[in-house]
Amino acid sequence: MKNTFNKITSLLAKSGFPLPEHIQPLPSSGSDRQYYRVLLKSRVKSSLIAAFNPDTKENKAWNTFSKHFRSMGLSVPEMFAHDDSFRYFLLEDLGNTSLFDMVAKGFDEETRGYYKKVIRDLIKFQVEGIKGLDLDAAYPVQSFNRKSIMWDLNYFKYYFVKPNGILFDENKLEDDFEAFTNHLLQAETDYFMYRDFQSRNIMIHNNHPWYIDFQGGRKGPLQYDLVSLLFQARAQLSEKIKAELKSYYLTELEKVLPDKAVTFNAYYNSFVYFRLMQVLGAYGFRGRLQRKAHFLISTGYAVENLDGLLKTTPPDIALPELVSVFQQITEAHKLKQQTKQPKHKLTVRINSFSYIRSGIPEDPTLNGGGFVFDCRALPNPGRIDELKVYSGLEDPVINYLKNSPEIKEFLANVFGLIDQSITNYNQRGFEHLQINFGCTGGKHRSVYCTEKLAEHLKKYGDNISIITKHLMIDSW
Repeated sequence: MKNTFNKITSLLAKSGFPLPEHIQPLPSSGSDRQYYRVLLKSRVKSSLIAAFNPDTKENKAWNTFSKHFRSMGLSVPEMFAHDDSFRYFLLEDLGNTSLFDMVAKGFDEETRGYYKKVIRDLIKFQVEGIKGLDLDAAYPVQSFNRKSIMWDLNYFKYYFVKPNGILFDENKLEDDFEAFTNHLLQAETDYFMYRDFQSRNIMIHNNHPWYIDFQGGRKGPLQYDLVSLLFQARAQLSEKIKAELKSYYLTELEKVLPDKAVTFNAYYNSFVYFRLMQVLGAYGFRGRLQRKAHFLISTGYAVENLDGLLKTTPPDIALPELVSVFQQITEAHKLKQQTKQPKHKLTVRINSFSYIRSGIPEDPTLNGGGFVFDCRALPNPGRIDELKVYSGLEDPVINYLKNSPEIKEFLANVFGLIDQSITNYNQRGFEHLQINFGCTGGKHRSVYCTEKLAEHLKKYGDNISIITKHLMIDSW
């Protein structure tokens, strides 16, 4: 982490930006890219985003596409600078609000308006954005082709189907994959395929949609990106809204590509199946293998999309083994839902630990996320002879720490962050939140802060369950 911060600071200085006041890591997504919000000591520009990605080929595609789209007036963030290694970038800061954040609160008229604007922009990306685009920079492939389709189909097979114990005849499934690939390749592929055009990659900034994460784009079909937007698992758009927005897309498409609706519809449902397979493969990899909570939670929504599709719109060509796989997936999901225990309230686990002796506690729920607070900058009773024999559970240490201004300020900041998360987690039905306080020995400051947070959270009453554990004290 220190080396990363040094690299970012060096790039800022080299690019003529002021020194940073603070560099804040941002939550990770489904890729290996790392993002940081950089708060600047400047009245002109208050912040920007720093990014690190070890994949230089992907970064060069990102840089090339970004410049091209900005030259066409498309709303993508400006890239201010990159280092010589092409691993570190400085980008325009678009804030924290995505289109997904809006739709998660309910699909109202404002959200409908944004989706329609996004659809108009999508068509511009697809039809105009491909013109003059340097496809030599595209990575990992320049176009939607047989190889890239098979990558996604096998991603689905190896990271979702097999790990979930779905039974199939390998040879027959490969025959279906081949037939499905041939069918998809009959669609027109003369347009820009964004590849991951979904609401989490659309930021709302200054009341306008902005677009990120297009570096995997390539020349390809029109259908894939609209499907990605409308069938995003966690967005949970109703069938009525999907139909409305698809109709709006076709109306707008006809304005720039007359008579395209018929050929678009001929392959649309096949791309719905294909995108769902790609998504389930990604969820299997990121969720089951990497244990990322967002993807584990999203899997059920994607399977429900698949179930609804099977009931209303079977595949356009005969794919018997693949359909059998789909049916087993949906039946397994229904069985799991029937046997699922009643939903419990939010459980908040608060731990104290020693950075030296125990390290940061593991999350037994495998939920991921949560908080780790470093208490080592706070006044240390362990350095005072008459206090070091006591713990943060005992009056001498408690009386010493509770009168410290530094402790009061630290805990006020902690309480604000945790209250925000608990409110959000309860609204979204989450069941687990882990919070860790660490200090040198795990005996004084971390223990005191753990107890004070538990006391603060009692205001939520029966809406949450609180579990505290002091790793160093409890192990004595």
